[in-house]
Amino acid sequence: MRLPVFAAPMFIVSGPELVVAACEAGIAGAFPTPNCRTSQELDQWMTTITQQLERARATAKGPIGPWVANLITHSTNSRLGEDLELVRRHRPPIVITALGSPKPALQVVHDYGGVVFADVVNLNLARKAAAAGVDGLACISAGAGGHTGHLSAFAFISAVREFFDGWIVVGGGIADGAGIAGAIAAGADFVYMGTRFLPSLESRAVQQYKQMVVDCGPDDLVVSAAITGTAASWLAPSLLACGMDPRTLDSAAARNYDTGTGDAWKRWRDLWACGQGLQVIRAIEPVAAIVQRLEDEYVRASARFRALAGEAT
Repeated sequence: MRLPVFAAPMFIVSGPELVVAACEAGIAGAFPTPNCRTSQELDQWMTTITQQLERARATAKGPIGPWVANLITHSTNSRLGEDLELVRRHRPPIVITALGSPKPALQVVHDYGGVVFADVVNLNLARKAAAAGVDGLACISAGAGGHTGHLSAFAFISAVREFFDGWIVVGGGIADGAGIAGAIAAGADFVYMGTRFLPSLESRAVQQYKQMVVDCGPDDLVVSAAITGTAASWLAPSLLACGMDPRTLDSAAARNYDTGTGDAWKRWRDLWACGQGLQVIRAIEPVAAIVQRLEDEYVRASARFRALAGEAT
């Protein structure tokens, strides 16, 4: 990989265009399988991604990153079995499980040589996933967009390293190259970035959503479980536009992650999620340009760190 970065899976927003663009830019490209309304559509997406990346590898002068399928393994997801069969057939190099135990995916993915990361938001879930035998943990920290965590990224990495020696990808408010360097220095192997790629040209977010990300800052976010039943970070202006007062979102909705229904789509279509890293986003631009900027920032931050380390010795 060109950079230790995953373009994180974003509900409704991440499609084949974003996944392929991220991989072609040299980072990992991910999408949630619920972004496809049916198993037939998921089959088409996976076919498109694998074929386009195969063509890209034939002519690429630099690294092509791995593509990633994000599976909802919560018990309410009635389509999990069908999605797993497509994973078995198309063989994504990395599968990230979320909102449920990673156990349903482990045997399927390991049988073809892939690796499984479990999306976790606290240490209890991290320990359970590690005990289940995952290859990596996606540690969702405070500041993440969409379904978010409450722990500092640095505290989360440090605590997980006490009992887990597998891969760690950490997400939560990291949106520039300096943040990538800081996370790696703290003990992570990769960084999850969703918000940074949300207003990319290849993103499936509507234009108004992208512009709101560009125009807003961290003070325009509200964290609430009232929409999906799980704490998530939302753009307050999008809530207000739908007639919802961010100050009164107290009660949690029932948890339901069944990808076979349209309920989730209705909840997320006009209510827009975002993470705390939006402050550094200044424009709607191609993924390739974003990755180039991240690389430049990462190189500068790494050089600064080495210089400071040299001074200390």
